[in-house]
Amino acid sequence: MNNMEDAILFTAASGSTAYDIWMYRLADGRIFRLTENLGEAHSIPYWSPDTRFVSFIGRNGIVFVLDMQDGNLARIDQIEPYTLLSWSPDSRYLTYVKGSRIVIYDIRLHVSTGIVHEGAADAQWFPSGEALLYAAPDEMGNVQLFRTDIAGTDRVQLTQNTEGPLHDVRISPDGQFALYTSPGVSISLISVVNLATGERRQLEGGPQAKNYYPAWSPDSSLISYSATDLIQNQYISYIQTDARNGGQQRTLAISSCFATPVSWSPDGSRIAYLSGCGEQEPASQIWIVDTAASLPPVKIVDAGRITALAWSPPRPAIHPYRLYRNSAYNVSFYYPMNWVRVTDERYEGPDGFFQISAIMSEADIHEVCRSEAFHPLRPYGSNPRIIPAVIQSQAACYIFPSADQPAEMGNQSALIVKYPEPIVIQGSSYPYFILWADRGHILQLSRTLKFIR
Repeated sequence: MNNMEDAILFTAASGSTAYDIWMYRLADGRIFRLTENLGEAHSIPYWSPDTRFVSFIGRNGIVFVLDMQDGNLARIDQIEPYTLLSWSPDSRYLTYVKGSRIVIYDIRLHVSTGIVHEGAADAQWFPSGEALLYAAPDEMGNVQLFRTDIAGTDRVQLTQNTEGPLHDVRISPDGQFALYTSPGVSISLISVVNLATGERRQLEGGPQAKNYYPAWSPDSSLISYSATDLIQNQYISYIQTDARNGGQQRTLAISSCFATPVSWSPDGSRIAYLSGCGEQEPASQIWIVDTAASLPPVKIVDAGRITALAWSPPRPAIHPYRLYRNSAYNVSFYYPMNWVRVTDERYEGPDGFFQISAIMSEADIHEVCRSEAFHPLRPYGSNPRIIPAVIQSQAACYIFPSADQPAEMGNQSALIVKYPEPIVIQGSSYPYFILWADRGHILQLSRTLKFIR
């Protein structure tokens, strides 16, 4: 079931059956049960960007990762229910908050790193894959939004909030905005922040100021949410959308539930939501409404009890790549097809470059990285960032330039990796491989790096 084109995950139970994660496939209307007695009412499924993996918090607060390709199920941690789970853009790392730590878990190597920030919540990836967004109290106790690199060494406060707690923080797919709700549950208003400027706008919301489950459209232009209202002593919720700057509110459908999660289709043309709530009972139905509102909503699932849903994400854009292979340096990786050869070790294109070499040194990886990053000629600026990593099970580091890097360096970044065995070139032994590339491509190139014989 890997690479699902269009499917909806949902958390459901019926009769005496426990909650589990299920999947509805839109192409043929078939429903699949993905887990066996592992879910809870609070379980929320999260697709990885490539749709291969599904993560959720199940029984006893266990974080599960299901591989949709081979059916393997991993138990990776134990955390609080309703903690946000966020996948890295390359679907390799799962991030969440546990205690005062932001955890970055590598699902391939089954190791994790942590960033400490007391009171952190809602940690999630920027689409660049180089930074995280999260909420946490500042020195005055006011909850703010912060940006940090994945090493936790470059932390920036993005907001100047003085109006209370921030809940349900969600970054826009383009990484330029974030939304949140405040101040609490009885009154819940949706605000949108420009992460570059800190400018904030509050959406109008529903008639009772009870706006829940806000979700970004795939193109970052709209926000959908559930707006609670009381009609003839019966709670309902409106399925509404608004522009991120407000002023374009529309009501698309009505749910019989006090509130319902909402989820966008991959192309942004439809929204899925829950309905069929009885008195003191959760939802029992999944409906889909066209965002153009030209067609009536359609019911697609009828079950016992449903508490969460998640439409499959947009498929990542596939760009043409070509394999680079260098037997002298014992490496291979993929690079953009429109880049051209300058030398055997250097390729350039209209949007970037790469160059490779090897380093002769008896020092450990940390000293080698520092020597490169703080070269006397300052090729990475005066304050470059060094981020430890593991590449092909080998110790490695990334070097990212500071803002004062000379313009003629072309935003050069670097990756240094210790060879499994030193290579010999013209009679000399080299223990380390180095890849230079522009910052926009260094991570992308490194993800396909392999050592060859």
